[in-house]
Amino acid sequence: MEIRLLLISHASTAAMRAGRFPAADPLAPLDPRGLAEIQAARSSLPILDDATGIISPAGCARETASALGLTATVDAHLADLNYGSWHGRRLADLMTEAPQELAAWTRDPDAAPHGGESFSQLVMRTGEWLETLIERTSHTSQANEIHNVVAVTHAPVLRAAIVSVLGASPAVFPRIEIAPLSVIELRCSRRGWTWWPASR
Repeated sequence: MEIRLLLISHASTAAMRAGRFPAADPLAPLDPRGLAEIQAARSSLPILDDATGIISPAGCARETASALGLTATVDAHLADLNYGSWHGRRLADLMTEAPQELAAWTRDPDAAPHGGESFSQLVMRTGEWLETLIERTSHTSQANEIHNVVAVTHAPVLRAAIVSVLGASPAVFPRIEIAPLSVIELRCSRRGWTWWPASR
């Protein structure tokens, strides 16, 4: 049994373009610009035939999946990084008001915003989800079958998946850039998870 997993980061949001951390409301929808970006990119995004669709609970991920024509179920493990008390705050304001905390968060993978989640914790959560995906798929797939999965989630989750699959230190987390509507491909076979160039 082999799993081919495409992870897609959701379209840009107004908060992202304004340099804000996501709002505390996870159901905040995409704005017209974000929806337009999906339509412009839709033909170039690889959506696998007969794929199982999975999405983050966030409204931006749901709307991205819907605009891509992907029928998907919600999985809480694909939720965005928990930014704690920084939800909805502007990065520029935090650089003035809490420069030491912000610096620690960008350099120390174990540091977390007050009440939030660290990069290390997100890597662990994402790694656990990947292992759970193997278990669930093994019960529904035959030995020589390729099981296609498409998951629409958040850039930090894509970064965490790469770190987890490569067995890298969470300290490399800030060195991985994931733009809106980016795609990464992971495959799982007998030798475990591997990172592949995303292809159609």
